[in-house]
Amino acid sequence: MDAADPQREPRAAARCRAPVEPLVFLANFALVLQGPLTTQYLWHRFSTDLGYNGTRDRGGCGNHSADPTMQEVETLTSHWTLYMNLGGFLVGIFSSTLLGAWSDRVGRRPLLVLASFGLLLQALLSILVVQLELHVGFFVLGRIVCALFGDFGGLLAASFASVADVSSSRTRTIRMALLEACIGVAGMLASLLGGHWLRAQGYANPFWLALALLIAMTLYAAFCFGETVKEPTSAQLFTLRHHRSIVQLYVTPGPGKSRKHLALYSLAIFVVITVHFGAQDILTLYELSAPLCWDSKLIGYGSAAQHVTYLTSLVGLRLLQCFLADTWVAEIGLAFNILGMVVFAFATITPLMFTGYGLLFLSLVITPILRAKLSKLVSKSEHGALFSAVACVNGLAMLMASGIFNSLYPATLNFMKGFPFLLGAGLLVIPAVLIGILEKAPPTSDFQNFS
Repeated sequence: MDAADPQREPRAAARCRAPVEPLVFLANFALVLQGPLTTQYLWHRFSTDLGYNGTRDRGGCGNHSADPTMQEVETLTSHWTLYMNLGGFLVGIFSSTLLGAWSDRVGRRPLLVLASFGLLLQALLSILVVQLELHVGFFVLGRIVCALFGDFGGLLAASFASVADVSSSRTRTIRMALLEACIGVAGMLASLLGGHWLRAQGYANPFWLALALLIAMTLYAAFCFGETVKEPTSAQLFTLRHHRSIVQLYVTPGPGKSRKHLALYSLAIFVVITVHFGAQDILTLYELSAPLCWDSKLIGYGSAAQHVTYLTSLVGLRLLQCFLADTWVAEIGLAFNILGMVVFAFATITPLMFTGYGLLFLSLVITPILRAKLSKLVSKSEHGALFSAVACVNGLAMLMASGIFNSLYPATLNFMKGFPFLLGAGLLVIPAVLIGILEKAPPTSDFQNFS
């Protein structure tokens, strides 16, 4: 066995040809290109079905603010967004956790290929809905099919685990921030392109570009990505052992492990992602309707401003790390996030809306810091299970975000349209308090507690 090990290592190194960052870039570019387009397509489709012409006459949008038909269009669009997210979560909570822990044994590449293929199938179903005017329920079917193969959460789990596999504890935070910056730059470019392209050529062509990118991404994952698990081994996929390994992260004591810190940092991530995706879910609707009445071009600019925060957060994190500990950087990011949410809640004109986007310039330093802190609490052989657990937390947060924000938004239209953003600002106080408490109580091994 010892004699075989030196031969194994060079072969593993030779396979490491390409990093995971381009894969994440392509995946998020395709997803962000589709996201606002899907919301706008649902808005247009329901408007047409109900005979409401507000989307075609944006100049008169303000005159329709009390139109019950417009409110019905908003409600239907919001509810179908909820159905898509709910369908994806209920399937993804089992598949992503199963596949992530499985990747600790078989390597990251198989999960990346499966997740890429699932995203490809979802885009294909979206094209069929738009081209053939199928029932919008096929959007929900696309989300379910995608979730079966791991979804974007599974792809991110494998990507963050691969970064944790090859980075040191000193460089891990900035490496994870770099990976999130790839998400943001891709989202910004896709948002700018999607808004202009929709105005010029309609809904179909941007979906075709997304499909082409996802085909390229699947091929990249299969043939170019460099495996980061040194000695992948075969392992059975459909077994409860993978789910047990995730549960054991939080309930089984181990050397250097603090179960309290694992649980509370996971809770902090849950709240941050709930607010992030909840606000993201309703922003397009908020901007389409009165009093803002944005068209697809302005929505593209807004979505780009939202995604450029990934890049500004990366630069801000790198600069602030020279002077402050990661915990304080996260607290500053949360403070700006809260301010941005408050401005959104009262934004009735376009400049004020973009002011809110501007205040979010450090809001995304939080998640890479928390992910890096979590990865330092477990061994390398548990990275896949850990980031699967984080993906599960991510999926649960997205479900809660859709349930809370997409239900609350239509319910509060009559008395305060921006109330969900105020709720988000209040919720962000929870992770701010948790991070401060955990910084004052450094992690101690559960084994030490027993002794």
